Order: sequence, then structure tokens, then C-alpha cells
Amino acid sequence: MGAMGLTLAEKILSQRVGQEVRAGQTIVCDVDVTFTQDGTGPLTVRQLQKTRLERVARRDSTILFIDHAAPSPRKELSNDHKLLRSFAERTGCRLSDIGEGVCHQLIAEEYAAPGKVIIGADSHTCTAGALGAFATGMGSTDVAMAMALGKTWFRVPETLQIKVTGQMPLGVFAKDLILYLIGLIGADGATYKALEFTGETIANMPMWERLTLANMAVEAGAKVGLMASDEITKAYLEAQGRPQDFTPLAADADANYELVMNIDVSQLEPTLAVPHTVDNTHPVTELIGTPIDQVFIGSCTNGRLEDLAIAASIMGGKQVASGVRCIVIPASRKIFLEALKLGYMETLVTAGAVIMAPGCGPCVGVHEGILGDGEVSLNTSNRNFQGRLGNTKGSIYLGSPAVAAASALTGVISDPREVLSYATTR
Repeated sequence: MGAMGLTLAEKILSQRVGQEVRAGQTIVCDVDVTFTQDGTGPLTVRQLQKTRLERVARRDSTILFIDHAAPSPRKELSNDHKLLRSFAERTGCRLSDIGEGVCHQLIAEEYAAPGKVIIGADSHTCTAGALGAFATGMGSTDVAMAMALGKTWFRVPETLQIKVTGQMPLGVFAKDLILYLIGLIGADGATYKALEFTGETIANMPMWERLTLANMAVEAGAKVGLMASDEITKAYLEAQGRPQDFTPLAADADANYELVMNIDVSQLEPTLAVPHTVDNTHPVTELIGTPIDQVFIGSCTNGRLEDLAIAASIMGGKQVASGVRCIVIPASRKIFLEALKLGYMETLVTAGAVIMAPGCGPCVGVHEGILGDGEVSLNTSNRNFQGRLGNTKGSIYLGSPAVAAASALTGVISDPREVLSYATTR
């Protein structure tokens, strides 16, 4: 009997190394794209300076993003931004400055492609797995070395196959699916594993939703969240002006998975994570009426054009509830411009939302929406740890843009299925 086929993670790394590799092996591998952001980048740069390796191996695919505190709210952060700008100037690597958008969204738009190996000094680097890239977050020192040398080491991860079937009900989205899955397997249920999403539901899922799924793979501890590269990947890359980056890529039919999980989404409900862990999940029906002070629609998880379209369709002609702050932040400049052109921003501003420049906004609790003591925010972002919005005395719920928009109008957690009038964008 011959050897089993390869999982998607094994296949990508095998292609990159030039020989077959299997789960459990440790490999040294060329890296196609390396990046940092303004939270992790200064440490990365200082580590390079300390080791006297202040250079980059691949200028065009080494990017320093200024997105986490953009524009800067404090002089210390402004000085960090200066450090990144001068490093980019000296080494010739790329700088993505304030207002261009969140690193993970820009990586998807401009750099990610099937079969690429991407590492970033940010845990949500796994977002690019939606395009069939082996994309993973690493510490600042590891990323510093990869920037300078153009390669890094991995232990090839075992893979959990998440086989998703059924038609998504109206008002239920990829965010609900990934929160449901994390609730099922726990925050450490996939530690250093690859999550490979397969099945008819994924095959039919548009790229904006695939990106949401891959983005939150790390919230179950996963090393990567991967999807096969197919016609939807091809269409997305064409829309980004990068048709040449497409190559079909899928796991072998006889791949060896550590575990296969089957999820039928046909009965799935809108799902939320409640304070203070991402795996503490509940259907919206158990939380209806919970008072909120703030809603944040945006982030690398749900700041895409379609997310804004959903929010605008729910909030159009209505008003944000008295006493609620509704903050909306597009994930990239491209998305912002398109949302302006299509009228989504006008709809949201008219409803009482506050629009911020593309970036991470309040997600990490540095600026643009810090909570007061005892306040509650409902976010479309990916983490709800205590203190995540800059105050350990605040609380965060996580949900889809549909749940967030519906709740912004009522001032309490609400079921979007009761207000949905839009034709589904699927």
C-alpha cells in the first residue's frame, strides 16, 4: 500500500521545500512575504539592529504596516512610527502608512496567493489561508530573522479537517460558523494544528467570508486556517488585478487528517462570544436584551465591503439608539472608497454611526473607542479578552456585522433575523 496523500498544509510546504514533507517534520523554508505592524514592528527592527542584520532579503514583499494606532494617539507611538518609516527608507522594504488599512486585509488584496508562505508579526496572519497560502503569525524576533534571511523554520502541523455542509440560513454568516466551531473545540482545541476547511458550504462560500473563517482559526489555537484554491480564489485575484497569481491547489483525496469534524450549517443560528473568552459562545436567542454602550463594526475579521453593505442595509433609514456609540471602520482604503461610491457610508453616517480612517481602530484598545468602567461593547472583531478595548473593567461581546448593526439600533443585543430585509449577498 502506497503512502497517504498530502493535506493542504503538507502540500504547500512540500512545494516550497522542493520535496515531500509530512506532519511532525521540522523544515527550513523560504518565505515569500514577511511583515510586521506598528505594535510588533519596532521590536522587530530593534532586534535586527541588535544582531547587526539590518537588511531585508526581499524588498518588494517585506512590508511594515502602520495600522494598529493610525493615526498615532501618543508621542511614544509616533516615535515608533518614525522608527518604522526610517527603517523602510534605509532598507528599501515597503511601508504601508496610516489610512491604507489593516495589514491582513492588505495582504489579501495585494500579496497573498495560493502556495505562498507568509509570516507576520501578528497572530491573525492566518487570514491569508483563505487564499490557499500557508500564512502564520510569529514572534517579532522570528520575523526579524526571516526579514533579513528570507527563510524560517516550521514544524509541519497535523491537520484537522473541518467539513462544512448545508445552506447557510438567512442572517447567518461565516462569523457565526467560526464562533460556533471555536465554542465546540475550545480556545486551545487546535493548538499548532492546521484547520483545513472543506465541504460544499466552503466551496460555495465567497472570499469575503472565507477570509473571516481563516482570520479566526488562531482563536482555536491553530497554526494556519486553510482553504483550497479554486474558481472563487481565481475570481478574487482577478478582481485585485493579480490574475497571474492564481494556481489551483487542494489537498489530496486520500490525505491523512488527525481528525475530521462534520458541521451542518443548515440549523446554525447567529452566534456570539460573551465576555471574556472567544470560546464562551452562545446563540443570539440566549442573549437578546443584553444592554450595550458601544458597537464596533470593522477589523481584519469583518471590515470588508460586504460587511459594510450588510450593516448599511439593516441601518438604512433608521437611527442608532440613544446612548449607543456606533463606530464603523473599513479594513482598507480600497474598501472605504468603494463603500463611499456605493452609498454605504452615507447611509451609516445618516443613521448616526461614526466613521474612522481604515485601520484597526479600537480593536487592541489603543485609541478610537476605549471603554469606560462597566461599559459593554459589541464588536465584529476577533477577541474579547478582558482589557482588550483598553479597560479591564469593560466587557466585549463578539458577533457578526448583522448582529452588531441590529443591536446598534436597539441598544441591546438583538437578533438580526428579525430586521433583515436585504437580499442575501451570497
